[in-house]
Amino acid sequence: MPPKFPVAVMAAFRRRPMVWALAAATVLILAGVLVLSGTSQQGDGQRGAPDAGTGQGGTGQPAEPPAAGPGSADEAGYRPAYHLTPDQHWMNDPQRPFFLDGLWHYYYLYNADYPDGNGTEWFHATSTDLVHWKNEGVAIPKFRTGLGDIETGSAVVDTEGTAGFGKGTVIAVLTQQHDGVQRQSLFYSTDKGYSFQAYGQNPVMENPGSEHWRDPRIVRDEANNQWLMLLAEGHKIGFYTSPDLKKWTYVSAFEQEGLGILECPDFFQLDLDGDPARRTWVLAASANGSAEGRTTGLAYWTGSFDGKAFAPEGGHQWLDGGPDFYAAVTWDDPRLDAAQRTASRHAIGWMNNWAYARNLPTDGWYGAASVVRDIRLASDGGRPALVSSPTAALESLEGAPVQVPGGSIGDGLALPVPDSGAFKADVELARPADGTGEARVLLQSGGTTYATVGYDFAAGRAFVDRGGDAVAGGSGLADRADAAGDYRKERWVDAPPAGDTVRLTVYVDRSSVEVFVAGRTLTALAFPPAGPREARLVADGPVSLKGGTVTPLAGIR
Repeated sequence: MPPKFPVAVMAAFRRRPMVWALAAATVLILAGVLVLSGTSQQGDGQRGAPDAGTGQGGTGQPAEPPAAGPGSADEAGYRPAYHLTPDQHWMNDPQRPFFLDGLWHYYYLYNADYPDGNGTEWFHATSTDLVHWKNEGVAIPKFRTGLGDIETGSAVVDTEGTAGFGKGTVIAVLTQQHDGVQRQSLFYSTDKGYSFQAYGQNPVMENPGSEHWRDPRIVRDEANNQWLMLLAEGHKIGFYTSPDLKKWTYVSAFEQEGLGILECPDFFQLDLDGDPARRTWVLAASANGSAEGRTTGLAYWTGSFDGKAFAPEGGHQWLDGGPDFYAAVTWDDPRLDAAQRTASRHAIGWMNNWAYARNLPTDGWYGAASVVRDIRLASDGGRPALVSSPTAALESLEGAPVQVPGGSIGDGLALPVPDSGAFKADVELARPADGTGEARVLLQSGGTTYATVGYDFAAGRAFVDRGGDAVAGGSGLADRADAAGDYRKERWVDAPPAGDTVRLTVYVDRSSVEVFVAGRTLTALAFPPAGPREARLVADGPVSLKGGTVTPLAGIR
């Protein structure tokens, strides 16, 4: 949850359903009158209409967003070229993908009624490679069962038909909320995940009286022949088991103070340093790092699990040091053998932050998913840590790389970025003999540096700063000092050099940057002001460039 927001306010801000039926009817009637009278203005109805967003506030209209920069929400503007976005309207939490009949099936929370109506539903997207996505439509609509809207949960392929709906049925267990009460419901699909029916005896889990009781993560625990559920319960994660995905038994809890309200838990195994003899459980949850000078993100713990309870071995760590990697999910590939499945996993997150998600300069669409990254568990200073790399399938987007020759950075080097605003920059920096110095990639638009990605050799840190972009300098956060401060704050991640060089890999899209360095990542939205795109590499101290490339990246729409 965002820092410094009261719990009750944030619960309403995210979850409380509101149905603005009268407003919706008025809009439909007005639209019909305009069409019949022939006075409808072509091209204006879809673009910039205030009909998308979180839909989960119910606390008033968002502040006026800053003016759009290079264009608007089309290909010349802020809509990403190679990140998944809704065609229109709002998206937030990703739901863990599953693979079935040659396709990855992925759902995200979606609301077509923002800012005039509340509630989310599950929107379906498919992919063959986790890079190119096709939006398929709403799979589980909201407000149809009397139990509220459709919120975060898990979809699994019930291979053995344990739930009683047949082998291979897709089962979704998710949170529904009505009048502020969160319950868990089951939906099932017999058409491979394209549409779902509500189980006739929902909810399958009645709320025991908890304010926070949501986001079920379902894991198949083959070792104990059971289904395992993790529930976000305020400052703890509850563990439940079931033989059939319907009847659930509470078995334990993992409690954690100091990280705010935990959300969207995850639970999986990875082999430490690729060694099956060192297979380790990882528990993760979206959390609030404000007490540590961070913002919201994905915290995780490593440890052991005995079929009922998780025992951590050490404190929490963070998967991403940036401000915009939240509600993340991880998954493996069922086509791989058992050893490969525990060697690495995929991960994807909601590329946004509740502190300012409603105050961003997009037009007609709201929200994006990060690129898919691959994560492994590696020894780091005597403790297991998750390390990340871009998933290999992203190479399918790459055009011809342009070489940047090595040598002194001097007064700065211009990087040959494409006009599209979608590219990957790889720079290999030579460590100075005295171990100090700093190099920075300046992302510029219209002569203004809107975002900076850099590496500080003395501190052993990579950082990202977007203090000059259209949001930081725009009107959208002018009356929200806390949110403005969160947005403008420089974010960093420890990434000590392993040798004499450090390689920065920066994925730049039209409204985001994702940085990979020494297995660590920084994910940040960044909205360039109007003008031609440029980039420069500059340095403080005797940092030199060993070599680099700039590679244009194709769009997926």
